[in-house]
Amino acid sequence: MDPIALLPFIVIIGAMFLMTRSAKKKQRQAAEMRDQMQPGTGIRTIGGMYAVVKEIREDSVLVEIEPGTHALFAKNAIGAVLSDEEFDRITNGPEGEEFDVDTVVPDDASSLTQDEDAPSDAKPDLQKKDAGDDADAAGKPDGEEPAEASDDEPKTDSAKADTAEAKDGKRDGDADSK
Repeated sequence: MDPIALLPFIVIIGAMFLMTRSAKKKQRQAAEMRDQMQPGTGIRTIGGMYAVVKEIREDSVLVEIEPGTHALFAKNAIGAVLSDEEFDRITNGPEGEEFDVDTVVPDDASSLTQDEDAPSDAKPDLQKKDAGDDADAAGKPDGEEPAEASDDEPKTDSAKADTAEAKDGKRDGDADSK
């Protein structure tokens, strides 16, 4: 067999060897890093949570997220073991300031958008508007409401035809609208 024909196979095998070798090296470094953990060491999990190691078990680690709050993580879930200076800098802020954890976040967005002057018992208008109403509203300057057509007035034939054509156009083949 010709040695040139074997060259692609040799290259593929070499690339696979190098990839598995680097993966094993990374696994070995991660295991060594996890072995450096001791109670009191600051860590970062692979999910980005910072905590202090309280107890190391065979395959798991008991960590304290904040005083009085403990969690149990698999050793494989530890992303980094941090030095004391780095852990303090990250958890206490760049200048040793504590984070403000007393901030109140509302449960829903309605309290963020509600006007103080508006009555709280007002209900939003959820009625569907006709296409003609939108065109009238677009032509009016800001602040003016479009005049509402009374239900007693009959629609003209051209308005009915326009509405029917718009509905038929949607049904016929407007595949781009999806």
